[in-house]
Amino acid sequence: MQLTLLRRKAELANAAIQREILEGESKSTRQPYFDQQLRDSVLSPLRATGVEVLQVNVGKVCNQTCTHCHVDAGPDRRESMTRETAEAVIDVLARTGIPTLDITGGAPEMNPNFRWLVEQAHRLGRRIIVRCNLTILMVNGFSDLPEFFADHDVEVVASLPCYLEENCDSQRGNGVFRRSIDALRRLNSLGYGHAGSGRTLSLVYNPTGLSLPPQQDKLEAAYRRELKSRYDIEFSQLHTITNLPISRFLDDLLKADKLNEYMQTLIDNFNPLTVAGVMCRTMISVDWQGRLFDCDFNQMLNIELADGMPRTIEDLDADLLASRTIMTGRHCFGCTAGCGSSCQGAIVKAKSEATL
Repeated sequence: MQLTLLRRKAELANAAIQREILEGESKSTRQPYFDQQLRDSVLSPLRATGVEVLQVNVGKVCNQTCTHCHVDAGPDRRESMTRETAEAVIDVLARTGIPTLDITGGAPEMNPNFRWLVEQAHRLGRRIIVRCNLTILMVNGFSDLPEFFADHDVEVVASLPCYLEENCDSQRGNGVFRRSIDALRRLNSLGYGHAGSGRTLSLVYNPTGLSLPPQQDKLEAAYRRELKSRYDIEFSQLHTITNLPISRFLDDLLKADKLNEYMQTLIDNFNPLTVAGVMCRTMISVDWQGRLFDCDFNQMLNIELADGMPRTIEDLDADLLASRTIMTGRHCFGCTAGCGSSCQGAIVKAKSEATL
């Protein structure tokens, strides 16, 4: 099993060093900064348009150690949201009109307050999204989660980077694909992924190499065909998400001396049409300690909200945050390349085959 950067005591476990590498690369290569690209495209400054999603990262504990993980999550991590912070999250939902709670990790299900968080949000009538790695559903102590999800109207967003076993296991670990298929069958048996059931099961694709994701609708058709014919599995929709040069994927790029090449791919495929739909414009990200960020990627790079904005979940002011200036960095080219990339997949339809 691959060790986390923190366990290896790697320099990149420090977010400040990641930021220094990403921003410093621009000086040595003369590649543009993201803010410069926005100004050149007459799209600056980037501002929020509301707070429709409260995305909560409940910790870095995970039963997997995936090669592309921007969280550097794994079994050896200990960071986990406390009940006090989870209560502050529910307090925010209760006193604001934020309609969606999006729970992520790590494997968020491994947080001891996960079920309580879901139960409370369900009582408040909020839309609940859980980002699941699937294999956790096959682990002792968690095998009843599919029924728990169904009972609490949870939408499941599940990682499955390929419908081919070899490609999936190369990114997520040996045996992950088979366990994921078993978990998908469990979810399907409860109606998840079936049209008209009201139980949403979205799959997430991440590229295994240096390329951008292929066209989302075409890849979704391939997923549907292959998963149905090979395993009799159905799902609601596919999200294609670009790997951002953060944490373990950044480590891989540096080891292969491919960071400059990958950044140039992102820059060359910058699509101004994606900017209006980037996820940070309509969400607030909360870390396991209750600190606030523009998105989960900024959270991992420890890029704080703009000056004058609240810093913690206890002080969250949705009206103030709704029109804030978004803090950006060179990693943001990942969300705006090609068809764009967000927690809900591609932002726009393909510009042309040449951009992908």
